[in-house]
Amino acid sequence: MSYTSEVLERAIARSPGEPEFHQALREVIETLGGIFERRPEFVRWKILDRLVEPDRFVSFRVPWVDGAGEVQVNRGYRVQYNSAIGPYKGGIRFHPSVTGSVIKFLGFEQTFKNGLTGLPIGGGKGGADFDPKGKSDTEVLAFCQSFVNELYRHIGPDTDVPAGDIGVGAREVGYMTGQYKRLTGNMPGGVFTGKGPSYGGSLGRPQATGYGLVYLMEELLRRKGLSFEGKRVAVSGAGNVAIYSAEKVAQLGGKPVTVSDSGGYIYDADGVDIELLKRIKFERNERLTAYRDAKPSAEYKAGGMVWEIPCDVALPCATQNELPKAGAELLVKNGCKAVGEGANMPSTPEAVEVFAENGVIFAPGKAANAGGVSVSALEMTQNSMRRPWTFEEVDRSLLEIMKGIVRQITEAAETFGQPDNLVLGANAAGFLRVAEAMMGQGVV
Repeated sequence: MSYTSEVLERAIARSPGEPEFHQALREVIETLGGIFERRPEFVRWKILDRLVEPDRFVSFRVPWVDGAGEVQVNRGYRVQYNSAIGPYKGGIRFHPSVTGSVIKFLGFEQTFKNGLTGLPIGGGKGGADFDPKGKSDTEVLAFCQSFVNELYRHIGPDTDVPAGDIGVGAREVGYMTGQYKRLTGNMPGGVFTGKGPSYGGSLGRPQATGYGLVYLMEELLRRKGLSFEGKRVAVSGAGNVAIYSAEKVAQLGGKPVTVSDSGGYIYDADGVDIELLKRIKFERNERLTAYRDAKPSAEYKAGGMVWEIPCDVALPCATQNELPKAGAELLVKNGCKAVGEGANMPSTPEAVEVFAENGVIFAPGKAANAGGVSVSALEMTQNSMRRPWTFEEVDRSLLEIMKGIVRQITEAAETFGQPDNLVLGANAAGFLRVAEAMMGQGVV
């Protein structure tokens, strides 16, 4: 049995009942064998053995009182996965699906994603099985304050800098920032990112993941003599990542034709009306049926998959494992040329195999959705400098970071003899940056 297979087998055995974490481990480790053949010192120093174990995993009770005066109890998590190249950095997710396995998978992925950015940030992730949907502002405030009553012990500007994620936007980050300030007496300018611009947040942060995804895909398409100009693009999700991905696609001459939420999806053959979508989702927080009601020419389908709509490019931007093998086969059948993951691990392993077998350009999430954490790191820089940047400055930096990621992952894929395998390229490039830093610091 190979070294990588042994490490994978031991890691899975030591983490029973954690399917999302196991999937993430397999997705990375099974591509790394060539590195250890070239770099046997990584085996001697047990770099991979150490990387599959997080530095620290914290699980805690989050009690709070709802609007009816009833005590509610949720479970909170923070994984500090690896700090070899900088402070732990990664979002906080509030969603009923959050478990220890999900948080560990996200933290593991984040470690390599952050390494690809070229910025000095390590990998972390956090969250709770709390659902902010349908809760009042007062209830969300009560939960966020209770969550930070434990979290504050583990974070700091040079230790661990959380951000937002699914269910955690500027409102939630603001409430957590305020509670941290109350507990510590310090203005937490560099302790959370994704803050409001009036108290240290960066312009361009809401757009960053979506814009970054499209910048990376445009560069990959350009290298194949293609572009978004005139292309039909299927987008899943209807949050920040999906909406701003669709917006940037339209700015580059493409036509985003779908968005989706948990109830179903919209197909708009004329191209999704971005401003209408923003009003529905950002201002009124309504379901996508409101889009159909406002624009009867658009079709709404309850259930189903957006991947059944013919497109040239697909951007899964909702959640993990949303694009199964059947969806991948539909995309290939309908002539899809490229897929870029805006969410974390949205394509199942079987779907990724379909793309590889059919020559579809496939950009994995750890590379394609790194725009969000990149601008979070730029926010940390602005906080340290005590100087805000313009939107244009942030956007230019984001574009250069995403182009740099494309260079890294394509060069790594070529180095290991599989120039079109960007999963290998992203895993190898991210792993090598973290591994080199770990080697330089000894056994810690």
